[in-house]
Amino acid sequence: MEQNSAVHAFATLGHPGRLAVFRLLMRFAPQGVRPTEIAGALGLKQNTLSHHLADLTASRLVQVERQGRSLFYAVDLDTAEGLIGYLALDVGRARPDLLAPLLTSRKDAVMRDTDFDVLFICSGNSARSIFAEALLRDLGRGKFQAFSAGTRPGTALNPLALEVLARNGHDTTILRSKHISEFQRPSAPVMDFVFTVCDTAAAEECPPWPGQPITGHWGLPDPVKATGTDAEKALAFAQTYAALRRRIEAFVALPFASLSRMSLQAHVDAIGTDLPVKG
Repeated sequence: MEQNSAVHAFATLGHPGRLAVFRLLMRFAPQGVRPTEIAGALGLKQNTLSHHLADLTASRLVQVERQGRSLFYAVDLDTAEGLIGYLALDVGRARPDLLAPLLTSRKDAVMRDTDFDVLFICSGNSARSIFAEALLRDLGRGKFQAFSAGTRPGTALNPLALEVLARNGHDTTILRSKHISEFQRPSAPVMDFVFTVCDTAAAEECPPWPGQPITGHWGLPDPVKATGTDAEKALAFAQTYAALRRRIEAFVALPFASLSRMSLQAHVDAIGTDLPVKG
């Protein structure tokens, strides 16, 4: 990255509001987010957010794409990579004492092929993340320990979610609603993968996870908010379960032993958008 471009990018991120927007978009990367959703998550006025997005776009840290009648803003990962590289390699002169914590062997190493710890997060931990936990536990072929948690969990699991799981042969007796803090304690398992399955959870700030797990956003609409008849509500839960089942079947079928972390991240991102992996 050229010095002028780096100066522009650093100046843009020097404002706390713009930095907050960029951090939020990184949690959704590589997917984009609508301005109304960004404003709601960060508590920003629309005109203030518009200025922040314009500045981030002008510095090429963020790109915008129109889909139908909506605009979606997403991090430009190439620019972000260039900025990090400029700071580490040009400014930092590639000093090993600065880079050693970042350039661990995990970045390009081939992943092992067994015993992965995986955490699914949503807001309530009553349906979507519970579906994902049960599915990975039963479809994981002994290679995974599956967990789920909520940022604002309730006290009980949704009865319609439990009905769907029972109908599909999953044991629901070991499932419970859990707060994310259970997995942020020093004694908690060190996760290999952390997935958010709702936009609300992805938008919330969370400390970096120990062990540098691969992260992904597999957001789906909340079936708990479905309206209509009982049959229509039940259908929403069944459709959410089916969508997560397709994604988790694709995930467990990945050739982990032959994929680098970078390649595995690309596969995880592709699964979250229901698209084939690029490259």
